[in-house]
Amino acid sequence: MTYFIDRRANAKHKSAVNRQRFLDRYRTHIKRSVEEAVNRRSITDMERGEKVSIPGRDISEPVFQHGPGGKRSIVAPGNREFIQGDRLRRPGGAGGGGAGEGSASDQGEGMDEFAFTLSREEFLDFVFDGLELPHLERKALVDLNEVRPVRAGVSRHGVPARINIVRSMREAHARRIAMRGPIRRALREAREALALEEAKDPVLRNPARINELRAEVERLEKRLEAVPFIDTYDLRYNNLVNQPMPSSKAVMFCVMDVSGSMTQAHKDIAKRFFLLLYLFLERSYEKVELVFVRHHTAAKEVDEEEFFYSRETGGTIVSSALTLVDEIIAKRYPPGQWNLYVAQASDGDNWDDDSVACRDLLIKKLMPRLQYFTYVEITPHAHQALWEEYETVAAEFPARFAMRQIVEAGDIYSVFRELFKRRAVGG
Repeated sequence: MTYFIDRRANAKHKSAVNRQRFLDRYRTHIKRSVEEAVNRRSITDMERGEKVSIPGRDISEPVFQHGPGGKRSIVAPGNREFIQGDRLRRPGGAGGGGAGEGSASDQGEGMDEFAFTLSREEFLDFVFDGLELPHLERKALVDLNEVRPVRAGVSRHGVPARINIVRSMREAHARRIAMRGPIRRALREAREALALEEAKDPVLRNPARINELRAEVERLEKRLEAVPFIDTYDLRYNNLVNQPMPSSKAVMFCVMDVSGSMTQAHKDIAKRFFLLLYLFLERSYEKVELVFVRHHTAAKEVDEEEFFYSRETGGTIVSSALTLVDEIIAKRYPPGQWNLYVAQASDGDNWDDDSVACRDLLIKKLMPRLQYFTYVEITPHAHQALWEEYETVAAEFPARFAMRQIVEAGDIYSVFRELFKRRAVGG
């Protein structure tokens, strides 16, 4: 029998691997709890963790134990109060009430649960599990301001932390062979000459020659030992050069109708949808820019604060927003360098003639340059002309145009997952 004992000190995050295994094992239960939490929370409260409970029966594991057979001797402790058949009262007063939360059963039965808390990062991992920006493409690398060090061979100069031990030992071995080779050859010849001289008849020996050869052998042996095992000349260091990091840049246009037909409830739902989208983008991609466009009869590019909280009244001309998006793309976001995405929220109300203009603008100008366009219509009523015209666009670009209806705040998360779910390659 062999035993392996690990005496290494525990790392700072020694339980991180076990926790990840636990999350993977009970992913179904945790995702169900996360979805319930998302529907229960406001979107602005998405960045904190969540307490998750798993029924005790679902976390039980198989165990080995001795069977009832065989002979066993059991010693049970006695008492002075109870006899066989007595029923014991639960502690904590009448009704089995204890100091803990919830109500206890007076029958001695109940359901145990294992409760734990998801961190903020773990909670968001489950919220956005399986989501992505569709059709993200590698664009031309321009204006790169991030680099990463990459290996670029070896160098004779560097810091000790980057020393290449294998290459240094190889250089030292080659140097020793080159430096000791001629010395070994001369030493071998001197030893052979000394042996020949000492093998002669004592009468014919040359003592001076023997002494000279012995001195030469001693000198060569010292020279051979003086060759260093490793020299500073042998040291080689890993050479690192800064290489631009290839990254795909994306821009998301958030377009929202703020006309008089959009009630405050509609605007709140739209704000929640865009806040969830904003949180998703901030978490998923480092090179993503957001452009906020509000519109009624006229469109305007605004900052995040004004986009979510300022109030407007008036009619609705959706094409004004699409035209502004087209102008912004032409000025600041060349399609050859940026992945372009548009998300639009509206109640579907629009001037009669303008819906046709929106359809033409999308088909002829925007959609050929966009990676993805999502449209959410926030209304419990029947669809109007804008939805019908957008259906034509969806039929023209089925892989890159998606539209859904939102009736109440509880639909936001499910609609969001449907719009940005991970597609199959080529889908």
